[in-house]
Amino acid sequence: MVRTRSWYVTGAGLLSLALLLTGCGQQRKPEPVQLTVWMYPVITDPERDAAYWRGVEDDFERSAPGVRLTVERLPWAGRDEKIASALSGDDAPDAVLLLPDQIPRFASQGLLLPVDSALKGTADKFLPSALGAVTVRGRVYGAPIYQTATTTLYNKRLLTEAGVTTPPATWDEIRAAAPKLRDKGIALLDYSASDDASLNLNFYPLLWQAGGRVFAEGGDRVAFNGPEGLQALRFLTDLSRGGAIPSSAVTNNNRLGGQALGQQRAAMGFSVILADADLAARTWGGENVLVGGPLKGPAREVAFGAPGVLAASARSGHRAETAEFLAFMTRPEQIRSLGRASGYLSPRADVVVPSDSPYAMQYRTALASATPGEPHPASRQVMAVLAPEIRAALNGSKSPEDALASAAAAADALLRSP
Repeated sequence: MVRTRSWYVTGAGLLSLALLLTGCGQQRKPEPVQLTVWMYPVITDPERDAAYWRGVEDDFERSAPGVRLTVERLPWAGRDEKIASALSGDDAPDAVLLLPDQIPRFASQGLLLPVDSALKGTADKFLPSALGAVTVRGRVYGAPIYQTATTTLYNKRLLTEAGVTTPPATWDEIRAAAPKLRDKGIALLDYSASDDASLNLNFYPLLWQAGGRVFAEGGDRVAFNGPEGLQALRFLTDLSRGGAIPSSAVTNNNRLGGQALGQQRAAMGFSVILADADLAARTWGGENVLVGGPLKGPAREVAFGAPGVLAASARSGHRAETAEFLAFMTRPEQIRSLGRASGYLSPRADVVVPSDSPYAMQYRTALASATPGEPHPASRQVMAVLAPEIRAALNGSKSPEDALASAAAAADALLRSP
């Protein structure tokens, strides 16, 4: 009996030890899912930008146990090439911030995943223009997290000192006011023509205001070289030759800080975001800031305004977690917090971003005249061939006719290539 009991105790001890070891293995926590998101500086202040996205990382990880989120903040410069290379290679992030004119190219190449599942139950809450801008062949390829709107911004002091009592709101009014500003040594209209500046924020709004289009119907050729495009470019070159556009335009980007407008060497801009209007108020004094409606051309009043969207990489190994993050970022509370931090508007019809800005209502109104542009698989490549030709016309090395003809020939060759 003793031997039997001794064997039993010893065997039970071994069995308990085995179960303990096995239990430890079963209770070991799995490695967290590593989720990487590429973000760009939609919040212009670097310190606030870093703090905001650190908060997003912490909040999302609390809401999604087992996921480790890293938001990599990258510069705008060179982003098209970097994103294209990453999405087609082995270093793609799980999600990346894109604009609507980038979506068709990557979607048509199979580099993005539809994100309908992330918006399930909430798709009807978004502005129709926001979802329409990122819909390709009936599938949604971007989750809108903010909405841009642009409109005119004026330096009241500079206009008043030049004797311009009514801010120019049309092309004809700009032509009439320009000489008065020139006589005071001030440019009237700032412009951005560097390769780093999006044509959506400089030449295309003028093209649309003239009644033109970037692409012909069907998208198999460009249309910016038509009569409307020539009218828009002549408008610019005439102003440039007359001193109404500063010489710095050829190197300007789309950011207010380093431009003639921000430095009070130009009196107005026509594609200015809300955050820059607030920046102008801080640097010029609020009494010198006027915000108007979108500039009106010969055909219509229109400005650029588009959603910023999170797109999901087709190479992501964490599709469910990526969709969960996109759904997280489109919640009302996240839309509001990002809007507050960035100065952008809400892409959701049921969410209003609270704002302390005295210009917020004017920008919400301007959104009614905003267009997200003309998304096309070759949008960014066409910009790359058109931008230097516009610069050549501005600096006088080419006529507007020759500049647009050269750009159209190169762009149409791109569209014909397989």
